[in-house]
Amino acid sequence: MQSMIGFMLKGAGTSLEVFFLTLLFSLPLALPVALGRMSKNQVLRGFVSFYLLIMRGTPLILQLIFIYFAPKYLYIFLKTQLGGLIVSESFWNGLRFILSYDRFAAVVIAFTLNYAAYFAEIYRGGIESIPRGQYEAAKVLGFTRPQTFGRIVLPQVVKRILPAMGNEVITLVKDTALAQIIGVAELFHAAQTASAREFSTTPIFIAGLFYLVMNWAVSFTFTRFEKKLSYYV
Repeated sequence: MQSMIGFMLKGAGTSLEVFFLTLLFSLPLALPVALGRMSKNQVLRGFVSFYLLIMRGTPLILQLIFIYFAPKYLYIFLKTQLGGLIVSESFWNGLRFILSYDRFAAVVIAFTLNYAAYFAEIYRGGIESIPRGQYEAAKVLGFTRPQTFGRIVLPQVVKRILPAMGNEVITLVKDTALAQIIGVAELFHAAQTASAREFSTTPIFIAGLFYLVMNWAVSFTFTRFEKKLSYYV
């Protein structure tokens, strides 16, 4: 029993790594994506809209598989088509190095790109909910555009988007189970392995408790944030 719990704790550690790294990269990435979505430049707005369509319109599991396997097939395709034109082995070794990454990195990249798209739309909704009069009042008071955004708009946006962000982060906790699709031994993968080895469903229920505790922690954290920001109307 102790070895099973230890094995599952190791898997939970991997799930937490995916979780925190996804937030670390996707939260800041989502802001320029949101601003690009609101840009007056039609080319930029069109490119960002296409990215959002792909990320939100296809399953995350498909994106995981594509991001892990696509570089390998791209390398094979390029070498097949251009091998006769480019004979330098150092070039192909360098290209293979650039296009190769391990399973864990593929998971983080896929999760980051996927969740940045969802967070970007949440950001956009929050930013566009701020009345235009506040921008005009800030301009009259002598605030620059960055000062207006950082000191006036952003605090209100954060308050307004917290409930939606909390829902997405809770979903992220559960979505970490998809990492097993490309062989990353996260919590659910560890639970399935232990269940098959022990001929018992107990590890699956234990994994469910792990997810429940992690989501309780996320929910508790966002509730505290909402209370701290409750002075914003």
